[in-house]
Amino acid sequence: EQAATTALEFMNRLNRDLDVTLPELDLGGGYGIAYTEADRPRSIAEVTESIAASVAATCERLGMAIPHMSFEPGRSISGPSGATLYTVGTIKNVSIEDENGEIRVRRYVSVDGGMSDNARPVLYESDYSVTLANRAPAGEQVLSRVVGKHCESGDVVVRYCYLPADLQAGDILAVPATGAYCYVLGSNYNFLTRPPVIATAQGQPSRVMIRRQREEDMLALDMGSDI
Repeated sequence: EQAATTALEFMNRLNRDLDVTLPELDLGGGYGIAYTEADRPRSIAEVTESIAASVAATCERLGMAIPHMSFEPGRSISGPSGATLYTVGTIKNVSIEDENGEIRVRRYVSVDGGMSDNARPVLYESDYSVTLANRAPAGEQVLSRVVGKHCESGDVVVRYCYLPADLQAGDILAVPATGAYCYVLGSNYNFLTRPPVIATAQGQPSRVMIRRQREEDMLALDMGSDI
């Protein structure tokens, strides 16, 4: 609501000082989605109703007509629609000293991806959830940290999560809510190839939307030694 108020006040000054009337106000996107079970984002209906009331009140206060309003709810559409699948590699327990001087064990679970396919955790300290996807878990859940394969200390996929004690190399982990920003922020950091994008729907055959990048794709722009 504050962003809408600020924009409307600016539009009003343009009209007053320069006789310029802007007929439309685009408030962009940024609607929150649930990345973890603790997240409770407001619905689009709640957000739009609240903004509409704020815009109407501000326009009445400024004595200006209500402009045509538009929004860009991209993340709320594509974000929950995507999930990233990782294959578990090395699993190791590391003894660390907590703030009370006690020695505790932290389990690190490495996977075959990381900051090259999802840069949001290292850029924004974004939280995600994760679950075992290829089989039913057995036994207790163990506090774990899922990390990527890149040579960076900040390459963390999920900082705190509970995963089965019997987790082993070759298991598949699913990280939901990665349909927005992750692929477009992706890179070939550490010369990793980019993963494919697969579309699937209940009762429908899956199809490849973007194929897996190959080594020859990575080398396609290399001019060799004849330059």
